[in-house]
Amino acid sequence: MSPRPTRIHSKTVATWAAFVGGAFGLHRFYLHGLRDKAGWLLWLPTLVGLWGLHRVSLYGQDDQLAWLLVPVLGFTLAGTMLQGIVFGLTPDAAWHARHNPHLQTEQAPISGWPAIIGVILCLLIGATVLMASIAFSGQRYFEYQVEEARKISQ
Repeated sequence: MSPRPTRIHSKTVATWAAFVGGAFGLHRFYLHGLRDKAGWLLWLPTLVGLWGLHRVSLYGQDDQLAWLLVPVLGFTLAGTMLQGIVFGLTPDAAWHARHNPHLQTEQAPISGWPAIIGVILCLLIGATVLMASIAFSGQRYFEYQVEEARKISQ
């Protein structure tokens, strides 16, 4: 009976998995399998943030619970985009030493432009979502403070 062939983990696939489904742990499941607890835990803040978006659509932007929930989704997305950036910018030798230690140096595939394009997209989306989350949180917080000050002054 021959030994089971070991799977090769591609840096490009991991980068794109973080970009496409990072909020649901797709990159974690690709690298560590379906038993990865951190991959399953990513579902919690994602679903909480999606619930916040649903509350905004139902009750409008004045819903205070949504103020807390929406940024959770934004920060989760920004964090997974950061992981995609780290994956894509990791040198090939370091990547294979960590995720493919069974490969010989001459057998290890070299990542190219697809990984870099994935990094660029992760940077674009991650920075946009992070700034939008900070702006949304800050705006809601200061509007709440102004409203409370009006109540006190009356």
